[in-house]
Amino acid sequence: MTLIAARVYRDGRLLTDVSLDQASAKLEKAGDFVWIGLHEPDDQELDLVRKQFGLHELAVEDALDPKHLPKMESYGDHLFVVARTMLLEGPHGQERIAYGNTAIFVGRQFIITVRHGSDRGHNPVRKQLEATPWLLKNGPDYVLHAILDFIVDGYFEVIDLVEEGVLAMEDRSFDHFLNREETARLFSLRRDLFRLQRILGPMEDLAGRFINIDLPQIDHEIDPYFRDLADHVRRVSYRVAGLRDTLTSVIETSGLLEQQRQGVITRQLAAWAAILAVPTAIAGIYGMNFEHMPELGWEYGYAAVWGMMLIICVTLYIRFKRAGWL
Repeated sequence: MTLIAARVYRDGRLLTDVSLDQASAKLEKAGDFVWIGLHEPDDQELDLVRKQFGLHELAVEDALDPKHLPKMESYGDHLFVVARTMLLEGPHGQERIAYGNTAIFVGRQFIITVRHGSDRGHNPVRKQLEATPWLLKNGPDYVLHAILDFIVDGYFEVIDLVEEGVLAMEDRSFDHFLNREETARLFSLRRDLFRLQRILGPMEDLAGRFINIDLPQIDHEIDPYFRDLADHVRRVSYRVAGLRDTLTSVIETSGLLEQQRQGVITRQLAAWAAILAVPTAIAGIYGMNFEHMPELGWEYGYAAVWGMMLIICVTLYIRFKRAGWL
């Protein structure tokens, strides 16, 4: 386990750093609260926190699951929230969306975050709030909003990068054939966006519950911030839906352009085949070597046949050219 930080705050200001086993003992006044950040703890370490703050066993079990879907549960005097995190990983041009999750326990005097599978820590949130004590003074419920907002902002960063790649491929699809790697990339991105939408659905429900349900752990003064959070999640969902439509359009457009190019080539081949069929047919007839064939003894027969073949071929070429087949 990595203990990122365990700090006690009073009236929005940092009071002291504490050890994990003494965190609850440092809460001396009613307005004090402790903010503990953990990264991939094991059972025993999280159980130490559970005993100090009376966390529910089912919530602790879910917090240890790195693949749990977004959810929110109220357990008496504390709230349990799970949010999925995401980032792009892999070499440039072959990035994939990787997921982690963050489990959050919130009570009147504590907020505990358990992070799995994400290198995007919450230190920027902590530094920002410690620099604005008038906001941090709102307590653990405001910190909860700040962390969830930070996670959702990470969605926008991923979507921005994916969108740039999709639009670049859309431009290339009009200029040249998409190769095998580019086509595989399109289908891979579409599959990632399908998976992302399955996560955004529960995230929307999670954000909506903060607005629609009266939670004892959340003060009503924080409600506008959670409405803003719900709006951010909806915006991400709309953008993902738009990206999916764009990807589908790129795939369909690429297929149509491919068919169009193949049709042009097919028409060209058919036109040249029709032109070459004339001399081939004539040469085939007079190449049968029968003794009694018309015009075999004609002095000008050879020149006449060549002239006829040229006239017919040129006429066919002009007709096909005007028809746009050549």
